[in-house]
Amino acid sequence: MMAPDRRAALTTGVLFIVATAASLLSSAVEQPFRTGTGYLAGIAQDAGRLSAGGLLELVAAAAGAGIAISLYSVLRQRSEGLALGAVAFRVLEAAMYTVGAVVTLSLPAVARQDTTAAAPDHGGILAIGNTLAGVRQYAILAGVFAFVLGALMYYCVLYRSRLVPRWLSGWGLAAEVPLLAACLSASSSATPVTSYTILILPIAVQEMVLAAWLILRGFSPSASQAETSC
Repeated sequence: MMAPDRRAALTTGVLFIVATAASLLSSAVEQPFRTGTGYLAGIAQDAGRLSAGGLLELVAAAAGAGIAISLYSVLRQRSEGLALGAVAFRVLEAAMYTVGAVVTLSLPAVARQDTTAAAPDHGGILAIGNTLAGVRQYAILAGVFAFVLGALMYYCVLYRSRLVPRWLSGWGLAAEVPLLAACLSASSSATPVTSYTILILPIAVQEMVLAAWLILRGFSPSASQAETSC
């Protein structure tokens, strides 16, 4: 029978991969519809593609929350407060991403109304579409802020307890800084936080390396179980 810590490491590693893959795929699928003029017409012509992107967003949201929940059983032995905080913020992140996904899934219906509406009604429908797109943008931004806080908490515990090598957890802590900068830039501009690719890349790569480590090596059996704080 697999040991609980090994099972938690394997589950967490797989969830990291699922969350990242679903996020990247959803961005690739949805990108043509989120920019430029006449985006509602584009959605109406290929609504299934956008709906697939919305479903992938839901997968990414669930996997993100699952990461902190899976880690909780291990991290609470080192710092229950930080472990619980990580779960809370990553569940909040999932909730915000779910709002974004629901908006994404609702846009095809708005686009279909636009294609059948009389000319005077197009302006109002476009305003609805723009409003929904704005809600989605700020929901995703709030979700990324929550991710940063939650990730900082569990990387802090991982770093202090040496459950994984310190270069790996330290990389995670450092990679949250440019992501936080992306959030702050997006909050003061009309640019979606997902557009700051260069600032997102460090944490995306780190999470894939961490996922591989957890799947192949698991947590260090000699890690300290003492209460820790950052």
